[in-house]
Amino acid sequence: MNLQQLRYVVEVVRAGLNVSEAAEALFTSQPGVSKQIRQLEEELGVEIFVRHGKRLVGITDPGRQVLAIAERMQGEIDSLKKVGAEFRNESEGMLSIACTHNQARYALPRVIQQFVQKYPKVRLSLHQGSPRQICQWVLDGDADLAVATENVAETEGLVSLPCYQWNRCIIATPRHPILKASPLTLEEIAKYPIVTYDTFFAGRSQVNKAFLARGLKPNVVLAAMDADVIKTYVAMDLGIGIVASIAYDPKVDTQIAKIDAAHLFESAVTRIGIRHKAYLRGYAYGFIELMAHHLTRRVVDAALVGGGTDPGL
Repeated sequence: MNLQQLRYVVEVVRAGLNVSEAAEALFTSQPGVSKQIRQLEEELGVEIFVRHGKRLVGITDPGRQVLAIAERMQGEIDSLKKVGAEFRNESEGMLSIACTHNQARYALPRVIQQFVQKYPKVRLSLHQGSPRQICQWVLDGDADLAVATENVAETEGLVSLPCYQWNRCIIATPRHPILKASPLTLEEIAKYPIVTYDTFFAGRSQVNKAFLARGLKPNVVLAAMDADVIKTYVAMDLGIGIVASIAYDPKVDTQIAKIDAAHLFESAVTRIGIRHKAYLRGYAYGFIELMAHHLTRRVVDAALVGGGTDPGL
C-alpha cells in the first residue's frame, strides 16, 4: 500500500468513476491507474469499486470507508505541503513572543518597530506573564521565544541567549532627601520605605543579595510585577523605588526623579529563551538579532545544536 494508490482512489471518485478522466488529471495512463487500484484491493482483501465488465459503476460499502480514510490522508498530505511551503518562506508567517511586562513596555517597542518595518508580512503576537509562565509557554510550543531576566537560564529544555545587561536606579518624589545622598549607599536607602519588584521579577534576587551582604533588612512596603505600578506609588510618596534604569523616562515621569544606583547592585542580564533544537524561521533570527546584535544566526544555531551554550555578552 502506498499514498499514490490512495490518491488514485480519491481522484477516480472525483472524476465520477471515469478512470480515463482521472488518469488525465493525474498525468498518467488509464491502465496504470487501474493496476494500482487493483493492487490496493488485493492487499486490503476487499473490492473498493463495483464493476460491470471493465467499467466502474459504483463504490462498495468497504470502499466508502477506504475512500473516507484516503480523503482524510490526502487532506493531511496537503496540510503537510502547506507547512513545508510556509516554513520555506522566511519573510512571511507568525512569530509569538512571550515576555514580562517590563520587556514589553520598555525593551521591546524599539525592536518591534524595526521588526515590523523589516518583515511587514509577519504577524507578531506578544504574550505577557511571569518569568516562569513564559518559559513554560515556550517549552509547550505556545510561544517561539521567551524574553525575561529571571528563570530563562535555569529552565531545563531552554537554550539561554544573553541579550543585554542592565542595572537599577532609585526613584523618588523630586524633593525627597534620598536624591541628594552623596554618596548613595545601601545604608541610606534602607532608612526609607521601599517600593520595588516582586520576588520573582526583574532581578529582585540581586537586590536582596546586595542588602543581605551588608547585613541590612530593607523595608519593602510594596512589591509589584512591573515598573509602572512602582512609579505610581512612588509618585504618591509611599516610599522610594528601586527599578530598572530603562524604566525611567524624564519626559514621561515628571512627578518623580531618579538617582543612579548601578554601583550598589550586581548587573542583571535579560535573556532570550528558545526551546532546545527548535526550528526557527528566518524572521525569528531577524528578531533575535534586532534584540541583540551579537546574536547572529550562526551564534544562535550553534547554541541550539549545543543545547544551551551561553555565547556571553
